[in-house]
Amino acid sequence: MSKYDFDLIIIGSGPSGRSAAIQAGKLKRRVLVIDRKDRFGGVSVHTGTIPSKTLRETVLNLSGWRERSFYGRSYRVKDQIRAEDLKARLHMTLDHEVDVLEHQFNRNHVETLNGLAKFVGPHEVEVATDAGDKTRLTAAKFLIATGTKTYRPDYVPFNGKTVVDGDDFLEMAEIPRSLVVIGAGVIGVEYATMFSALDVRVTLIEPRETFLDFIDKRLIHDFTHQIRENGVDLRLGSAVEKIDDAGDHVEVTLDNGRHVRAEMLLFAAGRMGATSALNLDAVGLETDHRNRIKVDRKTYQTSVPHIYATGDVIGHPSLASTSLQQGRVAACHALETPTLPESPWYPYGIYSVPEISTCGMSEEELQERGIPYEVGVARFRETSRGHIMGLEHGMLKMLFSLKTRRVLGVQIVGEGATELIHIAQAVLNLKGTVDYFVQNTFNYPTLAEAYKIAGLDAFNRMPIPEEFKVRKKPAESEKKEAKKA
Repeated sequence: MSKYDFDLIIIGSGPSGRSAAIQAGKLKRRVLVIDRKDRFGGVSVHTGTIPSKTLRETVLNLSGWRERSFYGRSYRVKDQIRAEDLKARLHMTLDHEVDVLEHQFNRNHVETLNGLAKFVGPHEVEVATDAGDKTRLTAAKFLIATGTKTYRPDYVPFNGKTVVDGDDFLEMAEIPRSLVVIGAGVIGVEYATMFSALDVRVTLIEPRETFLDFIDKRLIHDFTHQIRENGVDLRLGSAVEKIDDAGDHVEVTLDNGRHVRAEMLLFAAGRMGATSALNLDAVGLETDHRNRIKVDRKTYQTSVPHIYATGDVIGHPSLASTSLQQGRVAACHALETPTLPESPWYPYGIYSVPEISTCGMSEEELQERGIPYEVGVARFRETSRGHIMGLEHGMLKMLFSLKTRRVLGVQIVGEGATELIHIAQAVLNLKGTVDYFVQNTFNYPTLAEAYKIAGLDAFNRMPIPEEFKVRKKPAESEKKEAKKA
C-alpha cells in the first residue's frame, strides 16, 4: 500500500484535467479530481469554449446568416431574437457536456471532490468546501489544471450588466442594440463578429495597430475586409483613455480624442492564470507576471518534479484541443507509463464569423527563416459547393517548400474552416507534398475540393520534377550526325 491517499490528485476539471483523470483511471491508478465549482468541466464547459461555440451556432441558425446571400440581408429565421433564445440552447448543451463528463469519471473510477484546494506541503493539499469543511489529502503526484480567469483592470467599471467581462457576457438579460468590445484577441473577435451577425452595431477596439498577429497577414487582410463588410467598426491603434458608466449607456473615450457610445461594453483584453489561491509558495513554485506556471513542454513537469501543470495555466497556445493532449501526456509521464508524444503540428481554430483556422507556418515565418516557398490559393466561390452554399467569400491558402515540395503551412478563412483544416494537419504531420493534392481525388462537390484547386495553383508554378519533364526527340539530321560520329 502507498503511503499517500492517491497516486495522482488533479486540481481543475477542464479539458486537460479531464483527459489526465481519464488516462489515470484507465491505468487503474487512484486518482482524485478537485474542482472549486459544484459542476465539473471548468471554464471550457461553463464560460469558455463550449458556451461561445454554442452561442455562435445559435446566432447563425436563428439569424439565417448562412442563407442571406440567397434571400437578402434582411432575411431572418426568427424575427425577434432575444437573450432567452440564445440561452435555451446554451443550457441544454452545457447540461449534456457535464453529464457526459460525470459518466466518463464514473466509468473510469475517477473520484471527485468539490472545493477550493491549496497546497500545505510538498505532497499535501487542503480542500475547503462551500459548507465550511476542510479536508487534507496527500498524493504522490499532482497536476495543476486550474486554467485562467478574466483580467479585470481597475479603470474598467465592471457592473455585471452593461460593463462586463467574458464570463458575465453570457448572462446578459437582453441583447443590446449596440456593443463595444475592447480587445481584438480571439475572445473579443469571436464575440464581436457573432453579435454583428445579429445586426447589433459593434465597435471593436484594439490599442495595437494590428491584431491576431500569429495568423498569416494575407488571411487577416481577407478577414478584416469581411468583418468590416459585415458591419464591425474595427478601431485599430486606439488606446482607451476612460470608460464612463452612464447607466443606460457606456461612453468610451479614446486617446485620439474620439468617443464611442454603446448600450453594453465587453472587456476582453487578456486572461490571468488561476493560481493565486493555490499557495504555491508551500511547494516552491513561482509564476510569471500573468500568474502562469512554467513547465517542460515535453513532459509538463514543473520545476518541482512531482508536480505537473497543463492547459491554459501554462500559457500558449491556450486551446481546449491542445489541453486535452497535454493532460494525457502529463498523466502518463507522472505515472511512469510510456506513451506516444504529441504531434508537432496542431490546428488553431478561431470561431469568429467567418471562421479562421491554420496549421503549420505562416508566410511571414517562412520569410523570416529564409525558406524558399510557393503559394497556392483557392477561393470558395471557385468551388461548386461554394456556389451551392451561396458563399461569396472564403479562402484556402497553402505554402509549399520549393526545395522538398512539402506542405509547410495552410491557412483557411471562411465557412467550415475549423473542420477543413484537419486535412492539412494530416498531410503536414505525414510530411506530404504538393503532389498529394494533385494526384488525389476529392469528393465533388465539397469545400475540401479547394485543397485540389490550391494545390494545382502552386504546382503549376513550381519547378517540374525531373521524372515529369518532356524530353524532346532529336531531329533526323541530328540522328545522322550522331551516327557519323
